[in-house]
Amino acid sequence: MHNDSIETLLLRHYGTNSPAPGALEQRLCASVHQEAQEIQQRQSTARRLCEQRISRRRAVQLVAIGSAGLGLLSAGVASVENILSSQEGVRPAYS
Repeated sequence: MHNDSIETLLLRHYGTNSPAPGALEQRLCASVHQEAQEIQQRQSTARRLCEQRISRRRAVQLVAIGSAGLGLLSAGVASVENILSSQEGVRPAYS
């Protein structure tokens, strides 16, 4: 089915008596063009990031910020676990 033409797909979906949607070809072309631009932009961003040099100082800063963020996240999870576990008391199995 991936090799079917647009006309074949439309005939399968709408049948032979229904009209084709208005400006279908223009919308399809615009969609393909936009997707190609997005792919090209992602590729150029990835290429630029790969080629961009980073200083040791900036690398250490990024690692420190990431570690601090993970530390805060870990502390937050631990405090939530403590709050939830302190609220759990001995409760009867059937209430």
